[in-house]
Amino acid sequence: MTNAAPTAEGRVHEFTTHSGADTIEVGRKLARLLKPPQLLLLRGDLGTGKTTLVKGIAQALDAAEPDEVTSPTFTLVHEYDGTRDGKPVKLYHLDVYRLEGERQLETLGLDELLTPDALVFVEWGDKFKSIKKRSTGEILITSEGGDARKISVTLKE
Repeated sequence: MTNAAPTAEGRVHEFTTHSGADTIEVGRKLARLLKPPQLLLLRGDLGTGKTTLVKGIAQALDAAEPDEVTSPTFTLVHEYDGTRDGKPVKLYHLDVYRLEGERQLETLGLDELLTPDALVFVEWGDKFKSIKKRSTGEILITSEGGDARKISVTLKE
């Protein structure tokens, strides 16, 4: 299920999923909605499916198969090369949960990742003002009980 509506913050797309496979499918749909460059905050509690969503995005961009996409919790950044509309696209999946301040964040080289062909997804990015300020939107995943998830995508206009 999906719907899109304009808000003061931008355009909101909402999806409801009932399994990991549904969440991967929503990721595939999102890949078609997102045009580089994008820096999106990826929000949701532990285990809500943030990485599962990125699996679908990576698959839709021919960047990786779902089983090749893992959480960047300990490596901080995963990079995938894909294509969109026949053009190269970079997919970056970051997890900044373990970083404790802006100084540590600077060592990631976020500015260097934000190229015109990049889609950058940052888990726990809302911890940092500098990331929130540069973001072009956010994806919020909330548990609806059991395997059900609500995925809200807000894209700034």
